[in-house]
Amino acid sequence: MTYPTVYLAIDNCFASKRRTAPGDWARVVRDLGLRYVEASADTEIDPLYTTAAYRRDWVRQVRQAERETGVRVANLYSGHGTYATLGLAHPDARIRDHMQHGWLDRMAGVAGQLPAGLGFFCHAFPEAVLHDGVAYEAARADLIRRLAEVARRAAEVGIRYAGVEQMYTPHQMPWRIAEAEELLRQVYAQSGKPFYLTLDVGHACAQRRFTRPTREFMRRALRRARAGERVSGLWLGPQMAYAAFEAAAQNGSGDEEEALDAIEREMARCPHLFAAWSDGDPYAWLSRLAAYSPIIHLQQTPGNVSAHLPFTERQNAAGIIRGERVLRAIAQAYEAPAAEGLPPRCEALYLTLEVFSGTADIPADLLGDIRESVDYWRRFIPQDGLPLDELLAGCVGG
Repeated sequence: MTYPTVYLAIDNCFASKRRTAPGDWARVVRDLGLRYVEASADTEIDPLYTTAAYRRDWVRQVRQAERETGVRVANLYSGHGTYATLGLAHPDARIRDHMQHGWLDRMAGVAGQLPAGLGFFCHAFPEAVLHDGVAYEAARADLIRRLAEVARRAAEVGIRYAGVEQMYTPHQMPWRIAEAEELLRQVYAQSGKPFYLTLDVGHACAQRRFTRPTREFMRRALRRARAGERVSGLWLGPQMAYAAFEAAAQNGSGDEEEALDAIEREMARCPHLFAAWSDGDPYAWLSRLAAYSPIIHLQQTPGNVSAHLPFTERQNAAGIIRGERVLRAIAQAYEAPAAEGLPPRCEALYLTLEVFSGTADIPADLLGDIRESVDYWRRFIPQDGLPLDELLAGCVGG
């Protein structure tokens, strides 16, 4: 069994609309004590709003900045522009085609020139599709087919690896552990090329809101609704299940068991809308799938929100992400037997700080938070390129 080598990196989203020239953000990264960058599309390289000539110039500027600072762009990543769209899962095939060929192919071309890895998330299912089991399966199959084409395209242009990010709500798959593993298996089978995940330690923050409720929980909710109370926080999955619940609430004298049976029948039609409890555990994701995640996004979180907080003393006091525990969960993924049908395990992992900034943040405060975050993670990754088992042997706790 071989452990991966580990590198500490940072997403340059912190520089968006502030330090946008490659030389500017590369010098900041160098001064933070880091040597590897994940270049965000938001930091002025998104094909949605750049030209081909500009992107060629950007690649030249990156190479110059790399020579001058020793900082290397290890990965290219999608940003908010494409995250905000239905993208690769849009009901209109013209938009799906445009996102795949007009955006992803161009991103792949930039990544191949660097060369760098490519990570992205640019799809979501609207409720009209999500709540219709047949329509959802068709849309999901189309998405898998397109991801397989992305995997083949990545191999053609010399990208070291490409992958999609794990999310945390039903309309943005993969949001469950078993589902993510099956996605990798199907894309690899269709493409014949490796395709991977990006795991984000803060993206196991909402799945437990979407677990299937017990019959007793629904019974209590129905009685409250029949008593005239507005029931919130109840996840029933498909719209037809909510319709059955509302009908039972309005029919206050109707048989309670029959009403619950009707709600459960509707929920059973859409099993893709319900998570397991373990899907809400970031360490469960890591211990199962970190070996297939060349990029792992690091953010501090209290466990119920993906706020991309820094690893400062104040945020760490309330946060659930701990450096040593992250590394040990990753090790478990490599120590477990390889799952059948998955791509080759990653030989190198880039643990990448992804600290978001607000428009009104004071830049000096933002950099102070990032510097403190780097100092925290350097306790666990003091030197880039060391094998994971060596890092664990030298862990200082925390």
